[in-house]
Amino acid sequence: MRKLNRKGKKLHPLMSFIILIVITIVFSGLLHLIDFQATYSRINELTLESNPITLTVKSLFNLSGIKYIFTNTVSNYANFTVLANLLILLMGISIMDKSGFLQTAITLTTKKLKKTVVTFLFVFICVISSVFGDLSYLIFIPLGALLFYYGKRNPAIGIISSFAALSCGSAINFIFTSTDSGLLNYTLLASHAVNDSYGISMLSFAFIMLLAVILVSLIITLITENIIAKRLPKYSFTETELEEDIVTKDEQKGMLLACISAGIYLVIFIYSIIPGLPLSGALLDYSQTAYIDKLFSVNSFFSNGFVFVVTLLFIILGLFYGIGVKTIKNHHDFLANLGHSLDGIGNTLVLIFFASTFISIFKQTNIGNVVIASIGSIINNSSFIGLPLIILVFVLVAIGNIFVPTSTLKWSIISPSVVQVLMRSEISPEFAQLIFRFAEATTMNITPLLAYFVVYLAFLEKYNQSENDIRLIDCIKYQLPYTLVIGATLLILLVIWYIINIPMGINAFPIL
Repeated sequence: MRKLNRKGKKLHPLMSFIILIVITIVFSGLLHLIDFQATYSRINELTLESNPITLTVKSLFNLSGIKYIFTNTVSNYANFTVLANLLILLMGISIMDKSGFLQTAITLTTKKLKKTVVTFLFVFICVISSVFGDLSYLIFIPLGALLFYYGKRNPAIGIISSFAALSCGSAINFIFTSTDSGLLNYTLLASHAVNDSYGISMLSFAFIMLLAVILVSLIITLITENIIAKRLPKYSFTETELEEDIVTKDEQKGMLLACISAGIYLVIFIYSIIPGLPLSGALLDYSQTAYIDKLFSVNSFFSNGFVFVVTLLFIILGLFYGIGVKTIKNHHDFLANLGHSLDGIGNTLVLIFFASTFISIFKQTNIGNVVIASIGSIINNSSFIGLPLIILVFVLVAIGNIFVPTSTLKWSIISPSVVQVLMRSEISPEFAQLIFRFAEATTMNITPLLAYFVVYLAFLEKYNQSENDIRLIDCIKYQLPYTLVIGATLLILLVIWYIINIPMGINAFPIL
């Protein structure tokens, strides 16, 4: 096991989080002292009147702040969604890996493909997987490491590229997600304050989002292969690990058994999320109207149980493959395989503890929300129109996303300013939301305030063979090329779409 501290070595990520915690506490005190605040408008859904809401920074650099930290740190850690979901999913990934299923599956699907093609397909899947929400981070970061490991490449390549694709892809998808649905409600509400009959379709973003997904996947692939893979040190494999993987007949039979078992499970699961059929739709929330909300609402059985659904799928694949190839002969083998990926996870648990503490403390100070409200005020008071206004909104939202990576919270604060200012400049509400989403995609991968950033960091540290620890700044440096190129590309795409004024989707144009 790697030690947490080494004399003379680089700053350990734990210390980085501790420093960020101290800076946040002290900074909150200073901002509270100078009365740093901002006001935004909240639109009444019934009257469409704008009500001013003033946000202020809450100081934790005092006795009440210290009390908050001491009384809430443990509960924040225990309730940190990332922790529980990661531990559960790792059991499923563990049995797939230990039984040999993953190595066989990766060998069968990638052996005859070029490295670049494998990277692109993996990145593309990561980008579009945002339809499943934040759970995608916990699935594809570990799987990305194993994909490249069994491909005889540095696992860090898979970790870095998957995180870039997942974080950037969380804001772009040609499939309408539950997050998009939530944002659309705020967009409509803001637009109705200007035009109470304005309507927006769920397919308003389909064309441009499809192009964006393909472009971003290509960009991430090119940066991964031409910059990240060359920058990372050579990964050391044992002679056994470097041996050519040959899939035997027994392993093929094991794969067949695993796929048949998983297929039966998926048929049952899919039937349970289809409404209108006999005894179907049991996992849906029927209090919602739109199907995407029935599927992913807070009270949806599907949404609340999705972690277990995926974990059980992984367990079925690993278990029946292991039975088929006889790597799992009894319940002792099964239980040992379940806990394989949890061995040596102590460092990860400690990292998650400090990351969750930093995130909860930062949220408690309200600094992020005040920054977002300030950005809304800047946009609202801006005299820009047309392209300069689009660029201003894009840049400011990208900056604000570093402080508040939660899409719906951010948009609930600034949507009245952004939508109404853009509408006064003859720019459609749909395009306003599109600018917001593209800007988010630019910087989502470089903010430690994203709850899943620590998962990315933890897995880089897990597969790190260097004597030096993976620093927080190293994680950000790996992501910067993606941020810069993707940001420039998406901004150019917005500018071109605005100038040409072609449909973004069904009956949706940039210009009103």
